Amino acid sequence: MSTDLIPAIDLRDGRCVRLHQGDFAQETRYDADPVELAKEYADAGATRLHVVDLDGARSGQPEQAALIGEMQRASGLPVQTGGGLRGEAQIKALLEAGAARVVVGTTVVKEPEAFGGWLQSYGADRVVAALDVRAGEDGQFYPATAGWTEAGDQTLDTLLDKLADYGLVHLLCTDISRDGTLTGPNLGLYEALVSRGLKVQASGGVSSVEDLAVLKTIGVDGIIVGKALLEGRFTVAEALQCLRDG
Repeated sequence: MSTDLIPAIDLRDGRCVRLHQGDFAQETRYDADPVELAKEYADAGATRLHVVDLDGARSGQPEQAALIGEMQRASGLPVQTGGGLRGEAQIKALLEAGAARVVVGTTVVKEPEAFGGWLQSYGADRVVAALDVRAGEDGQFYPATAGWTEAGDQTLDTLLDKLADYGLVHLLCTDISRDGTLTGPNLGLYEALVSRGLKVQASGGVSSVEDLAVLKTIGVDGIIVGKALLEGRFTVAEALQCLRDG
């Protein structure tokens, strides 16, 4: 089974940024132009991109659609994108504008039935459930919503049981405590998710090619990497070599 590297570009006010554990008050801005960065990743061999509209995640509606479209056209890569997708009209518009996949978060948690309908309308291969989770005191993981600003009250396992009934295929899961920290991914979390038979995209904490190699061994479908690439921990070429050799 192959595992894809998926470079992540997070957008806020048209800039390339990263947040620490989803906290908008802990933002790092990078000089890289988002369109040029998308082209750079494509030239280095990346085969798809993950683009997050952080403004949309806060406002509840897409804010960076035009810029994301420009990034897709300039790079020529399939782009999966999310942030603020709360209604079917928004999803339809992004897919028609050229997005390969849409990534939906808050609605998955708050209205799983509506999300299930989108899976069936647009196809399970074009709609990704993005679940950003925090560990509770009981050891269970709980999905957060609204750009990670609101805590959910149902467990990850309970929600995934519901989504299985709708035919969920693609799951992007982020351990918020690891995101933007370069402390390594939560391997136990991803092992449990892969065991459900889902195509899992691991996100949060990747800091080295060794992390990539272990995630490939676990069997994740894709590995989303943002900060480690932006800060030069490894290059796209080095990551791709690791995933080929692993």
